[in-house]
This record gives sequence, C-alpha cells and structure tokens, in this order.
Amino acid sequence: MNLDFTQILPSIPYILEGIWVTIKIVLAAALLGFTLGIVLALFKIGRVKVLAWIADAYTSVFRGTPLVLQLLIIYFGLPQILGFEIDAYPAAVMAFGLNSAAYISEVIRGGILAVDKGQREASLALGIPYRQMMKDIILPQALKNILPALMNEFITLTKESAVVTVIGAMDIMRRAYIVGGQTYRYFEPLLLAGLIYYIMVIGLTLLGKAVERRMRKSD
Repeated sequence: MNLDFTQILPSIPYILEGIWVTIKIVLAAALLGFTLGIVLALFKIGRVKVLAWIADAYTSVFRGTPLVLQLLIIYFGLPQILGFEIDAYPAAVMAFGLNSAAYISEVIRGGILAVDKGQREASLALGIPYRQMMKDIILPQALKNILPALMNEFITLTKESAVVTVIGAMDIMRRAYIVGGQTYRYFEPLLLAGLIYYIMVIGLTLLGKAVERRMRKSD
C-alpha cells in the first residue's frame, strides 16, 4: 500500500474548514426537522382526520424516497418551477430538514403516546387547555423519554450531510474530493474526511450519553 500524506498536509486546513459548513447545515436542518416534526406528530395524534392524513402522507413520501433524490429535486428541480436558482446551503438545509422531520415526527408521536394516559385525563379534568397541556405536561415528558432516539437522528443527519457534495456545497467531503483531484491522490484526503466524520460522531455520542445521565439524575 502506497500511502503518502505529505502531499495533502498543506491542504489539511482547507479540508478542516469544511467542518463549519457541515455544522451549519446540520444545526439548521436539525432545528427545522425538530420543529416540523413536533407539528407533524401533533397532527398524527390529533382528532382532525385531514391533518392526520396529510402528516401520514408526508412521512410516507419522505421516508419512502432516497434523501439524495430529495436534495436533487430541491436544488435542480425547484428552480425550474420557481424561476430562480436556489443556493447549495439553503437547498441542503431544506432537504435534510424536511427529511429529518418525517423520522422525528414518528419518534415524537411514539414518545407522546408512551406518556401515561392518566396524566392527560387528569389535565383535562382540571380544565387545562389542550395546547397548554401538551406544551407544559406531555411534551416535556415525551422529549425526555425519546432523547436517545433524537440524538441518534442527529448523528445520522451529521453522517448523511456528506451527500451535499453532489450539489457542490463546500463541506468536508467536497473539499477532500477537490484536494484529491489536485494531488491525484484520493485515498488520503478521503481517509482524512472519514476520520473527521468519525470524531464528530463519537463526540456527539458522548455528548448524548452525558445529557442522558444528567437527565436521569434529575429524576
């Protein structure tokens, strides 16, 4: 095996700059996915059948089609309809956020249904409005129970963010590929990119476990 990292040493800072691009995409997409996921989950457990059907259809479409296809449709397809181009960053945030919302909505729905029904019945008996009951009583308990699942989704989102390279976003993967093209050595920069993603995922895993331990202590 003929590995030579000396040729890519000057390009390491350039590849590392992609970390911030990846982080910005993942954080924005996670916020969008979490917010929309809560709305979809409430639609699914609500009594309005039309909203429940819309939420189920949304989840079915975004879970049943490849993420890269959704990304390409938003980046290349929407401009054909809207009449103006969409930059790589908002396209990536939109695609990842909408896709993540489909998965998060199912996680949150399961968490809400797992909360003891007695608490909901007691809240309604006390005259607490539905919106306040969900916001102050049900959702906090549900989110506490599903924290590990949400953290797993965030980790998955971080890894899947590498597909933004197909639309030219200057993330870690794209920069590693560019360095490979400049040096005619792809294995070394791609191996470095893999190491960066691995370190990020391990860091997020440890953070999730620390938060989970902290919440267990507060019980």
